[in-house]
Amino acid sequence: MIAGIGVDVVDLARFTLAIERTPRLRERLFTEAERGLPVHSLAARFAAKEALIKALGGSEGMRWHDLEIVPDDERNPGFVLHNEIERDVRERGITHIHVTMSHDAGVATAFVITERDDRG
Repeated sequence: MIAGIGVDVVDLARFTLAIERTPRLRERLFTEAERGLPVHSLAARFAAKEALIKALGGSEGMRWHDLEIVPDDERNPGFVLHNEIERDVRERGITHIHVTMSHDAGVATAFVITERDDRG
């Protein structure tokens, strides 16, 4: 059963300017493994993190490093959650998080769907 849906769009030029103007932003928003990616990939990951927050209905207790996006064996993106957000997701009974990201024509976008198993 779908528990939540979130979407976010990031303007690549504005995001690039923010990263260039505030170099520590890269460290604040992304895990060490994410930081070395090109700026369009970072923008898509930022959009995905925002989309997950929307799908969950808020960001109370969340830190940016608690939401990490890693590719699976087939290079599909997925979330690895840590700390408070991981506990929150587990307590809500969310069993799967679907994420898709894209970047084109000056924007990065992401969609997230959270699911829970309500068969119990």
